[in-house]
Amino acid sequence: MVYILIGFVSGIVSGTGMGGGTILIFLLTFLMGVEQHIAQGINLIFFIPASLASIFVNIKNNNLSLKNGIIISIFGILGAINGANISLNMDVNILKKSFGIFLILITINEIYSIIKQNKKAKNKQ
Repeated sequence: MVYILIGFVSGIVSGTGMGGGTILIFLLTFLMGVEQHIAQGINLIFFIPASLASIFVNIKNNNLSLKNGIIISIFGILGAINGANISLNMDVNILKKSFGIFLILITINEIYSIIKQNKKAKNKQ
């Protein structure tokens, strides 16, 4: 039941375009005790259908630039191959710490963006 809930929450976050895989990996490792490499592999399986569903919804709403998406996808595939090879050769503890640092940087960026938007909105008033 917990895996169903984790998948549902990750799907919602993924559908909004905010990186459901980040939430998925965190929940699998933190709540379920899944090893980091396994959680990342599960994330890859999760990503394909979640992405396809989001793509179909966004195509329906005319929210896609196929040209840019294809270019980014090609280089994303190349980066994913390199990243997968790097992570497979990393110690699990280093991988966990790297992922934690990544999450902290995302959090700092999001907080900074919110503060910046609030300041901009106050200046307009």
